[in-house]
Amino acid sequence: MSGSTTFSVVITSYNYRAYIEQTIESVLAQTRAPTQLIVVDDGSSDGTPALLRERYGSHAQVTLLLGENGGQLAAFLRGLAHCTGDVVCFLDADDYWSPQYLDQIGALYDARPDVDFAFSDLHLFGDEQRRMGFADRPVDLGYTAISTFMLAQWYGAPTSAISLRRPMAQRVLDLPERIARTWKLSADNCLVFGTSVLGGRKYYLPTGQVHYRIHGKNGWWGQRTRVNEYHNRMRSRALIQHYAASVGLDERSLESVKHEFKTKPDPTWREARRYAMLVRMRRDSWWRNLERAVSILWPVWKRRSRIAKEYRGLQ
Repeated sequence: MSGSTTFSVVITSYNYRAYIEQTIESVLAQTRAPTQLIVVDDGSSDGTPALLRERYGSHAQVTLLLGENGGQLAAFLRGLAHCTGDVVCFLDADDYWSPQYLDQIGALYDARPDVDFAFSDLHLFGDEQRRMGFADRPVDLGYTAISTFMLAQWYGAPTSAISLRRPMAQRVLDLPERIARTWKLSADNCLVFGTSVLGGRKYYLPTGQVHYRIHGKNGWWGQRTRVNEYHNRMRSRALIQHYAASVGLDERSLESVKHEFKTKPDPTWREARRYAMLVRMRRDSWWRNLERAVSILWPVWKRRSRIAKEYRGLQ
């Protein structure tokens, strides 16, 4: 039924007193109001808790969860435990949404009960200005378990542009302590990798509504070095392996690569090339694997060529 999807928004903050009011107000200004707005302060020492109590302590639409520092994943879990909405949206306290964000993703979830996870493009501002996005159009990504397991492919966006159905959020964040303690930063990897490997259907919806602030305190953005990139890749692989083991996913899944690709109604050329590479990793003759790769690439190429001709004809 149109308009039936309810939303819980979880804002997580650590020492973002300078930004958090703008973030909260952007949620309160949504043209499609969330059922809940939960603000989790992760033990800030910059006066954020006092500000939150003063400004929102008696606000009927805002739930404050103030506590000790435990890291981003712990903050996700604290917020999720209080969620009742059908879909959970996570938002970093230094970012903000334009007013129609929930309207746009809400229309998707209303129309597509099979979609478990949606992510948007971002508009970077602050120390860097540009747009980041998966594609230049909406893309139904179908299922992405094999691609993520084999290639560690990241079908998602930073925290503030991620939403997922609450049962899926509960599944992906149900992690053992040995894994959970390694994700005090960049815990959006758990949401992105977990949903893919656990069999969630994903959709990319460019909304133009998510604003991602670049500044010196950004966790992963402000610490991009070769060493940190290496450690992050190793942690990500361990995380993917954990999810894969929980559902019995291993290299034999390559037998189903073409079937996974068929769940994508209108794949991008880049995605087609990715799956063509995956079918060539199968333990089979090079000729048969090449034949499978061509069967993936050819229909997408024909569609791209047809669209290009139609576009040239309109000029």
